[in-house]
Amino acid sequence: MQTLLRHRLARALCWLSLALFSPWAAAQAFPSKPVRLVVPYPPGGIGDTLARELGAQLSQRLGQPVVVDNKPGASQIIGAETVAKSAPDGYTLFLGSLSSLVLNVGSNKSLPYDPAKDFAPVSMFFNTPLYLVVNPDLPVKNVAELIAYAKAHPGKLSFGSIGSGSSLHLTGEMFKARTGVDMLHVPYKGSVPAVTDLLGGQIQLIFDAGTSSLPLVRSGKLRVLGVTSARRASGTPDVPTLAESGVPGFDASFWFGIVAPAGTPQPVVKRLSKEINEILKDPALVERYRPNGVEIAGSTPEEMAAQIKSDRPLWAQVQRQAGISPE
Repeated sequence: MQTLLRHRLARALCWLSLALFSPWAAAQAFPSKPVRLVVPYPPGGIGDTLARELGAQLSQRLGQPVVVDNKPGASQIIGAETVAKSAPDGYTLFLGSLSSLVLNVGSNKSLPYDPAKDFAPVSMFFNTPLYLVVNPDLPVKNVAELIAYAKAHPGKLSFGSIGSGSSLHLTGEMFKARTGVDMLHVPYKGSVPAVTDLLGGQIQLIFDAGTSSLPLVRSGKLRVLGVTSARRASGTPDVPTLAESGVPGFDASFWFGIVAPAGTPQPVVKRLSKEINEILKDPALVERYRPNGVEIAGSTPEEMAAQIKSDRPLWAQVQRQAGISPE
């Protein structure tokens, strides 16, 4: 009789242990300590600024501090690797992007993380197109005139970017491939020196984020010809898309989203996704960044995963056309 009781007690303890450590139980206990949000950029940029806004509001909703941890460098690889190797418990999140989760695959042979296997998508965060801006001394007023000028002066135009293989560079390469123009790519170590040379006339154009280029357009120091998204950005409805300006089908928008380490319990992922999406519905947050082309919008984890999957072959083709291969 005692043996039977001991077996039943052991079985009951086993079931209790399984229940306590089940994903459902983990979700019920989550969060019980601070959450770290790794941002692969230095403080002050648009990614860092928005991550801090998200973190502050997420902290209120979770009842725990959300600490932004800046880990810039190596084309976002340092930050991504940190999160990929973190415990899959929901307490470490990453501000991922098209660059870190898609483009890095095609430009790094020995990438220390696998974007397809090492992360669990949580939610899209924001999307920003690029703006085709030129030095006002360039005698063109629209995209069609730029294409005609470039074809009449092959190899005479230079476009800047924040580095070889970057989103700015690849957008320029996509433009070259779709229009047949010949332009020289000039890589810089960041947007500031590239825009400085654009202002000085050392380069003639750049595909740049609205947060850095549009204030200069509004002050008359630069001229904007078009936006790279499939549809006009809601914050700049007067700026035509490249697609409607003579480059059919052109679409180059760059998204940012929140991911967790792969293996994070689904109930935790869904809880985080739900809270983030509620935050991103805040009209004040949306309107604050809209004038510079930033579109804030969330998604389900499944929608984010589908976006990543569909972007990989598209950008791999652009990288091949640009002659970029894993190093």
